[in-house]
Amino acid sequence: MNAKETIKKALGAIEDPSNNQTFEQNNAVRYVSVEEDENKVNLVIGIAKDDDETKKQVKRRIAKVIKIDLGYKGLKIDFELLKKKDSIVDEKRKIKYIGVASGKGGVGKSTVAANLAVALKRIGKQVGIIDADIYGSSIPTLFNMDILAPRADENEKIIPFETHGIELISTEFFIKDDKPVMWRGPMLGKMLNNFFYDVAWKEDIEYIVVDLPPGTGDVALDIQKLIPESEMVIVTTPHPSASHIARRAGYAAKSLNHDILGVVENMAWLNHNGEALKIFGEGGGKEVSDKLETDLLQQIPIGQPEDGHPGIYSMGEDIGVAYIGLANKLVKTIEDK
Repeated sequence: MNAKETIKKALGAIEDPSNNQTFEQNNAVRYVSVEEDENKVNLVIGIAKDDDETKKQVKRRIAKVIKIDLGYKGLKIDFELLKKKDSIVDEKRKIKYIGVASGKGGVGKSTVAANLAVALKRIGKQVGIIDADIYGSSIPTLFNMDILAPRADENEKIIPFETHGIELISTEFFIKDDKPVMWRGPMLGKMLNNFFYDVAWKEDIEYIVVDLPPGTGDVALDIQKLIPESEMVIVTTPHPSASHIARRAGYAAKSLNHDILGVVENMAWLNHNGEALKIFGEGGGKEVSDKLETDLLQQIPIGQPEDGHPGIYSMGEDIGVAYIGLANKLVKTIEDK
């Protein structure tokens, strides 16, 4: 058991005085990081009631565990309200999550996520997208959207943007003047929680596609913990370096008990005057699917949308049709369970 898991387990028995339930029952430990050089723990804790007395009592109980029982010198706690009820992660909503993951950047993961969402909409599903690739958010750009500040409704929930009949939220809408994201873990955790708890998603949404950050770092793991029922699609290219790292993303998902729906091999070939040029090699997608004991769902060739759109393929293009095939396979697999 690593340091984060030890801390989370030790905090699990603490009781939230505002609802008399333990942190474990509430899934209240939303974020944990350890600064080894300073012997310091950073936490984001969900509480049922956001008042000074509750926070005072909870801080005292946490400090005893972290400083006395576990021996850490420093402690920083950020609080947020428990908002699972009436949010999209409320079990009553019955929403199906498809997480799109990759081991590294540059394999077209976000393009796959965006076109998969469009394909799901085209086959009649009500769809939303969470662009959770915090440091490299690109979903709005792929949809050729203007970057505007989001608005709030009468309940102070964020109103998602809409494009192609799909609701969408992204970090991109919260960043000013193209400044890079320099947030540390707790702030990232808060933004991700906002996407799941504080957005006024439509009541009839059936599927939410989550564009995950590449790799297996804290952000990807935190998102996967927010939606433990998520099912995963792993994106790779045919190149051995991409497929080797993509396997890690798959193993990480499996370690968190997520079902892997299958593998998409992007940039599989380039159609040059009718000849399939395999400029990134071949076999990477099959290698990943074999290692993860899952299916190779689709091979997507290299291409640019014919109508000049930056990222979304039409139904009149072979790649657009390939995404329809992918969407149908995923829906059948998920809904047949």
